[in-house]
Amino acid sequence: MTTDLLQIEMQKVPQSRIKEVDFNNLPFGKHFSDHMFVADYVDGEWTDLRIVPFSDFSFNPALSSLHYGQSIFEGLKAYKNEAGDVLTFRARDNWARMNESAKRMCMATIPEEVFMGGLEALLRTDADWVPNQAGSSLYIRPYMFATDVFLGVAPSKTYRFCIFTCPVGVYYAKPLKVKVELDYIRSAPGGVGYAKCAGNYAGSMYPTLLAQQAGYDQLIWTDATDHQYIEESGTMNVMFIIDGKLVTPATSDSILRGVTRDSIVQIARSWGITVEERKVSINEVIEGIQNGSVTEAFGAGTAVVVSPFQAIGYEGTDYMLPERAPADSFAVRVKDYMTDLRTGKIDDPFGWAVKI
Repeated sequence: MTTDLLQIEMQKVPQSRIKEVDFNNLPFGKHFSDHMFVADYVDGEWTDLRIVPFSDFSFNPALSSLHYGQSIFEGLKAYKNEAGDVLTFRARDNWARMNESAKRMCMATIPEEVFMGGLEALLRTDADWVPNQAGSSLYIRPYMFATDVFLGVAPSKTYRFCIFTCPVGVYYAKPLKVKVELDYIRSAPGGVGYAKCAGNYAGSMYPTLLAQQAGYDQLIWTDATDHQYIEESGTMNVMFIIDGKLVTPATSDSILRGVTRDSIVQIARSWGITVEERKVSINEVIEGIQNGSVTEAFGAGTAVVVSPFQAIGYEGTDYMLPERAPADSFAVRVKDYMTDLRTGKIDDPFGWAVKI
């Protein structure tokens, strides 16, 4: 990466807050690094690129994004290798996906040099915030929102793009108990399910709360038409080991194209494992748990990495996944392999880990 062609104004904090953080006890998304990258889209171009102290924004009450929801985001992580170098993982894929979301939400797209250059400059500035403790990483949140001051259902003509970071530990500390959602929907064909827009997550909160009140950690979303086919699970794509094959719902306009999901698919194929990206019915999964053909089920995403399922709740019954020793678990094996890739412990045949 290089920022040589970008002019980024730099305003550093007088004193870092890093000593206030216990890096051996990192809750997810609670501590924020010293700086953020900000750029504004005005008159058809991205301007005023800057690294500034992490602080509040001041908004007009008529800010269009607050009323009409033009807001998108991404999530990726940075790591340190044994030499102390900062590594990113598939950051350009996040840039490309953010622009897919922007197009769907009728927002300005972000040039690669602005996204990648701003990210590099920010990570160099806050390199000390990248943890090196096992299981920890620096979570990176790029996001963009409309900034027109206007009441009226129309695309904004101005936008703000920001990247901030936070050191994080493990998202889920234990295997999950998930519930198949048969009433509410997350997305529908022709909608914005594949976009990483804020409204997708806002709409999921109430049914997720109901599931949590019933003793579950997360939901498995099913299709909007018949509630027969599995789509996603909360903050994750869903994957299964069925008859020794890696099986996952094929991405569509109602399923997010997860970077972690794609990484696992490519790794599995490189290991000689058969991968099926197709429709997966909940009946197939429940029957497979009962007859032993489904040996693993897990979620995959940037925040959660790989999170095995302990049980799947369906129509009032909890179906328990078989307990597997770590050495026999594909989920554990692929999680450890990706961790080694991301931290530079092994050679990266895919070219995914990039040193800042």
